[in-house]
Amino acid sequence: MGIAVEQDRRLKWLVLALASIAISGSYYAFDAVAPVADMLRSQRGLSQSQIGLLNAVMGLPNIPLALVGGLMIDRFGASRVVVGTAAFCFVGTALTAVGEPFGLMVFGRLLFGIGQETLLIALLAGIAAWFHAARAALAMALLFSLARVGSYMADISPHWAPGLYAGGWQPPLWLAAGLTGISFAGALAYRALDVRHGPAAAAGTHTWQGMFAFGGFDRSFWYILALNVLFASVFFPFRSTFAIVYFQDAKGLSLAEAGLLNSWVFFTAIFATPVFGRIADRFGRRAMLLTLGAGLMPLTFLTLGATHWSLWISTVMMGLSFSVVPAVIWPATAMLVAPRRLGTAFGLINMLQSLGLTVCNIAAGWLNDVSRAGPAHPAGYEPMLWLFGLLATIGFVATAALWIRESGPRGHGLNSAIPATPH
Repeated sequence: MGIAVEQDRRLKWLVLALASIAISGSYYAFDAVAPVADMLRSQRGLSQSQIGLLNAVMGLPNIPLALVGGLMIDRFGASRVVVGTAAFCFVGTALTAVGEPFGLMVFGRLLFGIGQETLLIALLAGIAAWFHAARAALAMALLFSLARVGSYMADISPHWAPGLYAGGWQPPLWLAAGLTGISFAGALAYRALDVRHGPAAAAGTHTWQGMFAFGGFDRSFWYILALNVLFASVFFPFRSTFAIVYFQDAKGLSLAEAGLLNSWVFFTAIFATPVFGRIADRFGRRAMLLTLGAGLMPLTFLTLGATHWSLWISTVMMGLSFSVVPAVIWPATAMLVAPRRLGTAFGLINMLQSLGLTVCNIAAGWLNDVSRAGPAHPAGYEPMLWLFGLLATIGFVATAALWIRESGPRGHGLNSAIPATPH
């Protein structure tokens, strides 16, 4: 009996390792545009709006398709969806690296977007099935932590791969393509292990028409959805698209310095995310943790736009926020939704996140262009900071409402160390 338990434990951690490989390459590729943004502007002659479009277009396919992807996870199994979406990521990143004409580059990011977001929710659903509820937060936090190694490596790539950057904008993007190829191999291995040893999936009961039947979701779910969407719509357009060029133009940093500063948000998350996941599993207080994490985000933009404090202060605040919120929000969402509808719920969140990412990337790029943001006019970045600060504040309000509701008799056990059965 003990040998069987130990073997089961080892299988779970092997699955988590393969899932982390499957996602880490896509995280690197997602953030690969930011370090070359200045070269795309100077060598390719792209405008800030065009650079914003390269990340905005990744969200476009997920506006209609993410919900379908979530339903497919519920009906056909997470590991099957993982393989298909990882393949899209690989092909899309390779086309982005080819990069000319610009339309091909945009198409590559579009294909990448079709795969990347659904790949994440498929892996989250798979981890939720493999790990018991009491360990779900730690397992998901470790998945995010290892995935963010990819984001961190992308941001500091001008330091560890200067020869590639000396060759222009294209070689760093080919590196991203190679890493997504490794992730595709990890996805194939994950699928093989899941088919052979994976937990039996509950039979799907949804119809395709049922994907729009959201009335059964509790109000707490809508609060947490609002935070999920607004947090992603603020964090990723800033940190993955505009932060490095903003630090160069408005704060006078070099490309390497700006990339290093930006990378510490992800570096912090690599180590801190599992800590907060473990805290959530051990002590509960999930709604409180989410509120504290969400509250740091508007303070970050206030610090950047209204003070001359060290940039490391804003970096630490955003890094802590980016560690707390993802560590808690996904397993907390799983507590609010019945297991048979988890893929659909994740798909709905993903769909609205994609809409927010698209709109905010385009809006921020447009604001920067209209305000003539650049090294000659650093104040032109202030409207972008106001946009992100306002959206972050609304996300904080939604999280505070979740905390109040979960502290009352209609709570779902988010404040408990022992997960409750989803309503």
